[in-house]
Amino acid sequence: MHYVYVLQSKDDLNLYIGSTSDLHRRFQEHKNGKVKSTKSRRPLELVYYEAYRAEDDALNWEKQLKRRGRAKGGMERRIEKSLLQSENQ
Repeated sequence: MHYVYVLQSKDDLNLYIGSTSDLHRRFQEHKNGKVKSTKSRRPLELVYYEAYRAEDDALNWEKQLKRRGRAKGGMERRIEKSLLQSENQ
């Protein structure tokens, strides 16, 4: 299986979108600071993931989420109750 996943920083509440064929391993790499793009944004929480049989499908969806604000906005609306909220909201 191939996965598209969304992590959220517990510190700044920003989202990180990625894809992998081993979700558990990849999350551990993020958690342990081995991923340059998220190292300074720890701690992180896995807030969403989707599974795909075809790697191309996962990669295409990851690209759409990263490049198209409309796709990312739709995903955020679908998972709004799963996202961490700031103390001020």
